[in-house]
Amino acid sequence: MSIDISPASAPKKLSPKERMAIERQCMPEQGATARAANFKEVNLGFPEQLAFLEAERCIQCKDPKCVQGCPVRVNIPRFIGFLAAGDLAGAAQSLLGDNALPAVTGRVCPQETQCEEQCIRGIKGKPVAIGYLERFVADWAREHRNGAKPAAVPASGKKVAVIGAGPAGLTAAGELAKRGHDVTVYEALHQAGGVLVYGIPEFRLPKKIVDMEVQRLRDAGVKIECNVIVGRTYTLPELREQFDAIFIANGAGLPVFMNVPGENFKGVYSANEYLTRVNLMSAYEFPSADTPVLVGKRVVVVGGGNVAMDAVRTAKRLGAEDAVIVYRRTKAEMPARVEEVHHAEQEGVRFELLVAPLEVIGNDKKWVTGLKCQRMQLGEPDKSGRRRPVAIPGSEFVLECDVVVVAIGTRANPLLTATCPELKLNKRGNIEADENGMTSLPGVFAGGDIVRGAATVILAMGDGKKSAQAIDDYLRKPAASA
Repeated sequence: MSIDISPASAPKKLSPKERMAIERQCMPEQGATARAANFKEVNLGFPEQLAFLEAERCIQCKDPKCVQGCPVRVNIPRFIGFLAAGDLAGAAQSLLGDNALPAVTGRVCPQETQCEEQCIRGIKGKPVAIGYLERFVADWAREHRNGAKPAAVPASGKKVAVIGAGPAGLTAAGELAKRGHDVTVYEALHQAGGVLVYGIPEFRLPKKIVDMEVQRLRDAGVKIECNVIVGRTYTLPELREQFDAIFIANGAGLPVFMNVPGENFKGVYSANEYLTRVNLMSAYEFPSADTPVLVGKRVVVVGGGNVAMDAVRTAKRLGAEDAVIVYRRTKAEMPARVEEVHHAEQEGVRFELLVAPLEVIGNDKKWVTGLKCQRMQLGEPDKSGRRRPVAIPGSEFVLECDVVVVAIGTRANPLLTATCPELKLNKRGNIEADENGMTSLPGVFAGGDIVRGAATVILAMGDGKKSAQAIDDYLRKPAASA
């Protein structure tokens, strides 16, 4: 990627004492009342002055723990150091060299539990806002491209198929293209991006950002074919005959339901369907868009993760007068990002905590009218280390609602793996792979949610980056060409 170099108005270099005195800068954002009624991005991004000031907070540790906390091993002190010096082009080059999708991770990565959790500044105060700075540099880089394509890389003569254009697949594709391999990505949906476009709402990750990141990969030589379902359009054995190596990153998109009575009533959505209709198929613009979605006055979302927050905040924006989270533990145990929970609270989302669903209630026409629930209390820890919810006898009650969205997880879709029975799976139907992503089949690698189960974008990207290196090593071994 070629970047225009323009003079930067970096602040005067500060002394260590002055640097330590700088408070963490706050992210500018839309007001809660306004944003709860639109799909525009909530976080507005750092202006240049705040980015320079925040970058000065980095003390450039000799042993940067933040890098160890990053699944894709971004050299965080290096790009922040360039930024603090006012060298935006250097910061962009450094960041883009390490991260295939920095404008994405700068928006949706849980930095607070990864790189920022390891930041030394966080011991006696707040850590450096690494995610905010990553977003700033990535956005600057995107806006200062001069249209030139990346320098050509010597071709390896090897062909690699990547199954799935989500975060793991796109990352692997970008890394493999850098190494000179001929990469083709096969995507089942009509738009590349995977969960980045169908799962994460516009107000957290605008589609144009994903589109531009994908275009940068295309400019680097990655070919992407959409509307191709591996397992139907092609089988895995067929692809093995055509390519020297394969990376499977088709995610874990099969929804998990509650298994309670009434769950098949009209007005019950899986979070996958609900968010896909709204995010990828623009259902919020119906009838201008072809895909409708039920717009409930009272919407209950079951779950406590990021997907649940995305769904309930989407319901609010679609016009729900009462948008409710039902979660069987307390706020402290919620797996969702703290920022997303905070934003949901600001936007008027109601939280019913220590509550578990028992039954979906419907009328004689099988339309949802409510969700029967039971109050819980926390008992002894379970396998996850969190205290297990225990039902309180006689505490049943009904939440009136006309839409229920189930956001309690996903599992592996067997469509692909069913066409290749020799591919070893675990008891949950996920593909078994070693630490480098190699599966039971030579030359076939896998990563992301299809291996891990439902996880974060950045963990999937880490798998993609690590597997790309392993695939490159595999393809360059003399035996691989035999």
